[in-house]
Amino acid sequence: MSTVLPLSEPASRPRAEQRAAHEQHRLGKRLRHQVGRAIADFGMIEDGDKVMVCLSGGKDSYTMLDVLLQLQKKAPIRFSLTAVNLDQQQPGFPGHVLPDYLRSIGVDHRILEQDTYSVVSRVVPEGKTMCSLCSRLRRGALYAFAEAQGYTKIALGHHRDDLVATFFLNLFFHARLAGMAPKLLSDDGRHVVIRPLAYVREDDITAYAQAKRFPIIPCNLCGSQENLQRKQVQRMLQQWERESPGRIEQIARALGDIRPSQLGDPKLFDFMALGRHGDAALPDAHAWLAGEPAASA
Repeated sequence: MSTVLPLSEPASRPRAEQRAAHEQHRLGKRLRHQVGRAIADFGMIEDGDKVMVCLSGGKDSYTMLDVLLQLQKKAPIRFSLTAVNLDQQQPGFPGHVLPDYLRSIGVDHRILEQDTYSVVSRVVPEGKTMCSLCSRLRRGALYAFAEAQGYTKIALGHHRDDLVATFFLNLFFHARLAGMAPKLLSDDGRHVVIRPLAYVREDDITAYAQAKRFPIIPCNLCGSQENLQRKQVQRMLQQWERESPGRIEQIARALGDIRPSQLGDPKLFDFMALGRHGDAALPDAHAWLAGEPAASA
């Protein structure tokens, strides 16, 4: 009589699972460290703040909310977090996904409804990019809600790569050195906007979102438009990173080390005072170009 013994599990499987769990733990720790450092470096959150966390259903905002919730539990100050999503009434939008997820994790949340999709579809000609108008309408709705509810900070999910891409967008298409600030005051002066993911790599966010299995909702309104200037810049940055790993991080660090005296904006540095040896007024550009020589003494 023969005895059939059960097959043992391959030893590699538990080791692989352990490695995956270890990498996920390290990734989560790195993200908490980077978000915590950004909050501290820019004074993003203060004691008593009511933070409105803007949740789109994408990997970035899910990750931002998740990390902020973790930091809130051990923070040296007290502040509240409310997840807010704007349902823009896009056809086929799965409106149940976000509320179901937020209820499952016990997070205070609000779902706003405003039909910006119809406005954008009607106003923007076919074939043109919708992102700019869509973004303005969304921002207006969220800002109005934040003011009505008394939120003191508005948290957006832009990450390090977004900040770098915005710098190049301004450089290439608007001829100015400007980017996306980790913390800013809105144009009307009524809202403080923060970007807690300012130090976080997009690749890390992607890996974190996959490990956490967030219920991602793709943007089919503007995300499917391939002719966007931002996508051009992103492809350029991705190629740079493939050819020279670490280049995006170097650029991101440079954005925090500005030296006005080594640029060329006289509004930021007093070039006129350099090397002056008298108090007489200096001739302007018109005088230099007029072709009239100075009177002899």
